[in-house]
Amino acid sequence: MRAVDKAYNAVRDGILAGRFAPASRITEQEIALAAGVSRTPVREALRRLHAEGLVDFTPNQGAVVTEWSTEDADEIFHLRAMLESYGAERAAVRATAAQIGELRALAEQQHDESLHRRPGYLERIGDLNNRFHRRLQEAAGSGRLSRALAALLEAPLVMKTFLNYSADDLQRSAAHHLELVRALEARDGEWAASVMRSHVLAARRTLKHSRTGEAS
Repeated sequence: MRAVDKAYNAVRDGILAGRFAPASRITEQEIALAAGVSRTPVREALRRLHAEGLVDFTPNQGAVVTEWSTEDADEIFHLRAMLESYGAERAAVRATAAQIGELRALAEQQHDESLHRRPGYLERIGDLNNRFHRRLQEAAGSGRLSRALAALLEAPLVMKTFLNYSADDLQRSAAHHLELVRALEARDGEWAASVMRSHVLAARRTLKHSRTGEAS
């Protein structure tokens, strides 16, 4: 692995895992030590992370972990609702039988995890969910769409959404994925787009309530 990729992964994983808190300063030296690289690739890694919206550069402080406001969250989820529903509509007419089969397997595994909630289930659900959404993007067959969604789907507040889910929320999310697969199997783009929009906006509502202290 290249030195810049090591530095990039060290910071990105730290942000997503919560080791680097929002608004906290990240120094080139600590990243270099953590990743086992020099400071030169660290600078390039930080530029990549800035382009993806994970860090900001503040005068006299350097790199600072991006802090997500309620407005930021609303914008991200509304953009996802538009773009991912479009992707689901495309996938309904472009996905191969093999791609739909893989999506069904992922959706069924997520549904099983949401019902039984065995130790470590949140991490497994998060991984299954991410794989499902990325496979759906691939099935949509649009490189432009995938590039537009990349930063939105990897925003820390999106990656951590499942930490705020109740048992009912987890089952609802899994049920949405199963319904999406049924829409793809039926080759019904309007159905797929409608389910995806509901799916993303339901996630937004859950996250919004968790940030304001309301019950979801």
